[in-house]
Amino acid sequence: MKIIQLLPELNEGGVERGVVELNREFVKRGHSSVVVSSGGKMVPLITEAGGQHITFNVCSKNPFTVPFRSYGLQRLFDELQPDIIHARSRVPAWLCHFANKNSRYPFVTTVHGMNSVNRYSRIMTTGDRVICVSEVIKAYLLKNYAGLDQDRLHVIQRGVDMQLFDPERVDQDYVEDLRNSLNLKDTFIVGSVGRITYLKDYETFIAAIAKCAEAIPNIRGVIVGGVREDKEDYLVGLKRLSASLGMEERIIFAGSHTRMPEIYSLFDVMVNASLKMGNVGRTVTEGLAMNTPVIATTFEGLRNLVVDGVNGYVINNQDVEDLAQSIKKLHATPIRETRLTVDPTFTLDAMVEDTLNIYGLLQ
Repeated sequence: MKIIQLLPELNEGGVERGVVELNREFVKRGHSSVVVSSGGKMVPLITEAGGQHITFNVCSKNPFTVPFRSYGLQRLFDELQPDIIHARSRVPAWLCHFANKNSRYPFVTTVHGMNSVNRYSRIMTTGDRVICVSEVIKAYLLKNYAGLDQDRLHVIQRGVDMQLFDPERVDQDYVEDLRNSLNLKDTFIVGSVGRITYLKDYETFIAAIAKCAEAIPNIRGVIVGGVREDKEDYLVGLKRLSASLGMEERIIFAGSHTRMPEIYSLFDVMVNASLKMGNVGRTVTEGLAMNTPVIATTFEGLRNLVVDGVNGYVINNQDVEDLAQSIKKLHATPIRETRLTVDPTFTLDAMVEDTLNIYGLLQ
C-alpha cells in the first residue's frame, strides 16, 4: 500500500512521534509511506526510516488560503495515487476533504482528544474509518455528533515501542551527564513530559512539588518539553508561579529532548497531570515501560493503565493535594518494576497491526 499521513507539523508531541513510528513500521512491512506536514525538526526521522516527507502548508488556519491549498493538495494526491489518506488533525482533515472530493481516495482520520464540539471539529468524524485513541473518545463522538455510524469508529490505543523503551538498553553515561547538566545529583526527581501548554496542567504539577518540599527536601520537578512562540507567555506565567512559591531552584524547565528513554530513566516518578485523559497518554506507557512509576489523571469510563499502588497512582484533575500525597507515597515506598504492567494492546506492534487492518478494510 501507499499510505499518506498528514499532520500540521513535525516538531514534538505524541501525535508527531506516533506518525514517525508508524512511518518506520510501515516501511519495515513493505509499504510505501509518505508524510505531509509543514516541516519541523523530526522530518529527518521520516526519511532516515525510508519514508518520504513532503513539505506542504497543512498547518495554517487561515480560511482565505484554503481553496489554493486544497487545489495544491489535490494535485499532490493525483500525482502520488495513494491507497490511503490518513489525516491526524483538523486542518489537514479539512484540506483533505476539499482536495479529495473528486478522486475519493480512501480516507481515514484519527481523533486524539476531546475537541470542542462544533462544525470545525466534526470534520474528524467524516473519515471512511475513524480511529479513536480510547474508548472515551469513541463514546464522546457518539454522544456529541448525531447520526454518526458507530461501525466506522475503531478504538486503537496509542502504543509504546517496547524495544526502544527498554531499561536494559539505556545509555547510563548519557543519563548521568543529563543529571549533572541539570544539577540533579542526589535529588528525588519528579518529571513531567509534554510541550508547554495549559492542557498539561503544569500549574498543578508545580504547586504539588511546592507542597512536597518540606517532607522531601531534595525534591526537584523537571518539565521536559518545548514551547511554541504562541505559548511563550504561558511559560513566563509558569516561571512566575514557581518564583511565587519559592520553587525557582526546585522547578527545572529542561526544554525539548529527543533521548526519551534516558529522560524516563532519570525520573524517580513520572507525572501526567493532563486535563484530558492523562492515563492513556503516550508518556504513561513510555514511563511504565522504563520501570518508572507513573502518577496520572483519569476520566470517567477510561481504561486506566495506572493502578494505585501497583505501578503508580491515579489522581483527580487539578487536585494539588492528591498529586502531592501520591508523590510522597512513592517517595516513602518506591515502586521499581512497572514494565510488566504494560497491557499488550498498548504496544507499538499492536497499534501498527490494528492500523493496517483498518486500512485493509478500505481496499
